[in-house]
Amino acid sequence: MSKTRTNTARKSKSRKTSDVLEINDKNLVGDDAELREMVEAATLNAHVASSIYEARKAAKLTQAGLADLVGTRQSVISQLEDSDYEGHSLSMLRRIAHALHRRVELRLVPEEAEASHG
Repeated sequence: MSKTRTNTARKSKSRKTSDVLEINDKNLVGDDAELREMVEAATLNAHVASSIYEARKAAKLTQAGLADLVGTRQSVISQLEDSDYEGHSLSMLRRIAHALHRRVELRLVPEEAEASHG
């Protein structure tokens, strides 16, 4: 193999990235399955919380205003918009979506093949 092809092959195996999430994943999570599961759960909770917040803001509603439309208290909406909250329910998300003239989309996707186990 020529020197150029050898260098190209090495570069593709040790591809460098500037993606902070990818770097953190590699350096902080690594092969720790339990930690990876915790990170994925926290990421999902943060996504749900920010989706509720963004939809409420787009509708120009306060937390209290959305709570009135949903039939709950402002403190419940505050909890749902907190990225650390782990008690999201599909029924509450549907109530919020209905109040904001939106719909809930849920997808179940295949798990990514883990490169480190191959």
